[in-house]
Amino acid sequence: QVQLVESGGGLVQAGGSLRLSCVASGRTISSYAMGWFRQAPGKEREFVAAISWRGGRTYYTDSVKGRFTISRDNGKNTVYLQMNSLKPEDTAVYYCARGSGMDYGPGYGGMDYWGKGTLVTVSS
Repeated sequence: QVQLVESGGGLVQAGGSLRLSCVASGRTISSYAMGWFRQAPGKEREFVAAISWRGGRTYYTDSVKGRFTISRDNGKNTVYLQMNSLKPEDTAVYYCARGSGMDYGPGYGGMDYWGKGTLVTVSS
């Protein structure tokens, strides 16, 4: 079993920044892709960003490209999401998830472990 715990959410003004962290325990995440997803009120959960097992490849949804950066420190079993130039539409609960394969995308399977989420609220 893998436990994922997110932190770093909070209330920020539009244009501000936050850094989310996701710490894994129970088993290592170093051999797996990791991702961040979000769910806004009244909407379905959506993909935000993902990173391959050693961090060599990263993926972003179009709406966050150039503003968000995903990174990982396998030695600390931790994944990060640096969020800059935040907009009110970024308001959501952000979830960390572990992939079932070494990379993210078709053919690598879905996400098999999820955290409970951290709330990000961006005020206008």
